[in-house]
Amino acid sequence: MRILHTSDWHLGRSFHREDLLAAQRAFVDHLEATVRDEGVDVLLVSGDLYDRALPPVDAVRLCNEALGRLSAHARIVLIAGNHDSAHRLGFGASLMDAGGVHLRTDPATVGEPVLIDGTAFYPIPYLEPELVRDPWELAERSHAAALGAAMDRVRADLAARPAGTRSVVLAHAFVTGGAPSDSERDISVGGSAHVPASVFDGVDYAALGHLHGKWAVTPRVRYSGSPIAYSFSEEHHVKGYWLIDLRDDGTLDDRFVEAPVPRPLARLRGRLDDLLDDEAHEELVGHWLQITLTDPQRPANPMERLRARFPHALVLNFEPDRDGAADDRTWSDRVRGRSELEVAGDFVTEMTLAPATATELALLREAFEECRDKEVS
Repeated sequence: MRILHTSDWHLGRSFHREDLLAAQRAFVDHLEATVRDEGVDVLLVSGDLYDRALPPVDAVRLCNEALGRLSAHARIVLIAGNHDSAHRLGFGASLMDAGGVHLRTDPATVGEPVLIDGTAFYPIPYLEPELVRDPWELAERSHAAALGAAMDRVRADLAARPAGTRSVVLAHAFVTGGAPSDSERDISVGGSAHVPASVFDGVDYAALGHLHGKWAVTPRVRYSGSPIAYSFSEEHHVKGYWLIDLRDDGTLDDRFVEAPVPRPLARLRGRLDDLLDDEAHEELVGHWLQITLTDPQRPANPMERLRARFPHALVLNFEPDRDGAADDRTWSDRVRGRSELEVAGDFVTEMTLAPATATELALLREAFEECRDKEVS
């Protein structure tokens, strides 16, 4: 059986205010072509179809279109992730089963497999520990306890099936050994979000979602990662999906299929003039950029000047690399013996990169005098 493992589509998400809908549509086009051309039997989506519980209309429309197109080529098994609204996403799930789209969002269905050509697919939607602790009588409130109880249900069902039944689990969790990025929402409970990979012992393959980088925690426990980069911490990620050939004896072959890159990412650091003049940065003109300026003083109009060369600069940080020894005096020491007007004038200079003008000083003086008059009255 040929399986394509994807996750974390995050339809409706933007990238630092850049609309990603066109990039997500291109990903869907590529995914459909891959499913068709590679002869995929089952497509897995391990959670976070949407970026938020109430996705925008365009994202819902794209998801509806994607599932319709993909289901023409393969069976689909999907679960809700922590970004999805389980109740909203699960609407019509029983009706979609007849069309070969098997959507599971309710923890009560855990342990009930989707059977496809002799293989048992066990969808485990994102489990909020507090919501399953009482009905499942968990000993503790943690992700490890919740997922452990879910896998107990999976193994119990699998043990009752014919010997040699192949098994695949879908789960959305933070499994120890995976590498996080800046774009996943924190799911920690009591400081612990991690689940050991050993929780998946006993199944042939665990298709994980939540972390946005592709990662083989073990040969049988893997993250596909998101198909598109959603933070600058993912600048070196290779995006795509795992193509898994699962044999009758439970052995498997794997290959990673790369997805299209809407626009590459990069991070730059340095002084403004160096960034604008260095020819080595010419190859980054078409990238989305996060730029950190290290000028000792904040330059005037830095983003406007940067975008004249790098039109896709999106994020600007300022971390001055000051020459000489740092001024480690306390605030009291730095203002001692100086008038209110002098301190305020320094602030204007810091913000505008120019000494306060006579007009600005007159306005500051008037403001101080008005404050003093109010104190007296």
